[in-house]
Amino acid sequence: MRRLLILLVSICTISAFSQTHDYNIKKGAVANGYDVVAYFSNKAVKGKKKFEAKHDGVTFRFSDEKNLETFKKNPDKYVPQYGGYCAYAIGAKGEKVGINPKTFEIRNGKLFLFYNSWGTNTLDLWIKEGPEKLEKKANENWRKINS
Repeated sequence: MRRLLILLVSICTISAFSQTHDYNIKKGAVANGYDVVAYFSNKAVKGKKKFEAKHDGVTFRFSDEKNLETFKKNPDKYVPQYGGYCAYAIGAKGEKVGINPKTFEIRNGKLFLFYNSWGTNTLDLWIKEGPEKLEKKANENWRKINS
């Protein structure tokens, strides 16, 4: 009985400190370390390690104390869609692809991040192919990826 209790406590402890969603944490933080609050002011700004917060088991970085405090008040508002993976790739192919943190869109109060390298800007493809259709498909694909 004692071994079972120790095992249960260990599992609960591990669960309490692990992330509950799949996040793209390249460079040690969500959005490659860029400030997710700044995106909502239409700015792609690199966050600083001295302004960090943990949410959902992962690290978010901010460019200043004000954005850090704003995030802490309502973190779910600022979490990028699809864990910070490329929204276009999730929608079009159901694949997790890295992002260029300077390529983003705020749509209907949500943050979408995109791949942009080697002549391929998936934000342009997202807009060209129809964001509403791709977002719907991305939501379906994201549920499958995370089930």
